[in-house]
Amino acid sequence: MSETAATTVHEAYAFACMKCGYGWEQSYEIEHHVDVHGHAFVVYTADGERVPSPLSTPTCANCGGHVVRIMRAGRVAGVQELLRKQQMPQTAEAGAKDRTVSTAATPDRHWRLSDLLHPFHRR
Repeated sequence: MSETAATTVHEAYAFACMKCGYGWEQSYEIEHHVDVHGHAFVVYTADGERVPSPLSTPTCANCGGHVVRIMRAGRVAGVQELLRKQQMPQTAEAGAKDRTVSTAATPDRHWRLSDLLHPFHRR
């Protein structure tokens, strides 16, 4: 018997492995279903593949660790923008008038935990 999703929502999360420092972001389609007995259940898909819930026991693709921090999506882009803003005044002070500093967001989906935490480090 074929079922259709009653509701489908899109969610994205950022993850950081606390063991090796590897980080990534992933988007999910979350399908809410009701079975023939009236019980609700949820199906997660990522990149067209059925996957377990990212909130249950996420696994680091780099080291296989399960101590993974889950954050809201966009943490990577926010930190990259902050790093770019910090580097721009330094470039101007160095007199690099002929150099251009790109402000285009990079679609990098992987980063290191140290990169994510660097802007928050006290000096």
